[in-house]
Amino acid sequence: MSEITPRRRRRADAERSAAAVLDAAMTVLARRPDASVEDVAAASGVSRQTVYAHFSSRDALLSAVVEKITAEAVAVFDAARLDEGPAAEALLRFLDAGWRMFERYPLLQGLPSVDAETDRARHEPVLARLLGLVRRGQRSGEFDQGASPEWLLAATVALGHAAGEQVGAGRLTADAALAELRRSVLRVFGARKPG
Repeated sequence: MSEITPRRRRRADAERSAAAVLDAAMTVLARRPDASVEDVAAASGVSRQTVYAHFSSRDALLSAVVEKITAEAVAVFDAARLDEGPAAEALLRFLDAGWRMFERYPLLQGLPSVDAETDRARHEPVLARLLGLVRRGQRSGEFDQGASPEWLLAATVALGHAAGEQVGAGRLTADAALAELRRSVLRVFGARKPG
């Protein structure tokens, strides 16, 4: 038993260290998406080597950050109660929640495309929730029943990225971009703006 306890303690210390690095990475990358591993190490109070001991590369660290943000996003979308009320109202709640995530984590806007499969996997947990909403809205007749649900998902993602790019380029304020996003997505879905 005496040999197991120190090992468990080291493992718990390593897990806390990895969590601290990940938390620091989320904070640093939220402010500066191009931040280096050295920047993350400094923010977490560890050496660069310690960061690499937990995450083999900047890409591995970035993947862990995206995974953690995705889990947070799923919780945010679940809290938006997408299965309640008129589908068009739920769609606007979805867009508002997604926009808050973009504002909180601007690095989401600039994530490099890895490959189609990885990109799809990044969006999948959120898109699954939107797909349920699309199907509900199409069944009730609130959304265009002739539109492919997959097309509506792709269009929503593309319009969200376009809105973020407009803000990043200084062409629209965040509020104006969200208003345009809401209006555009409702049109694509064939839905009227809720009352």
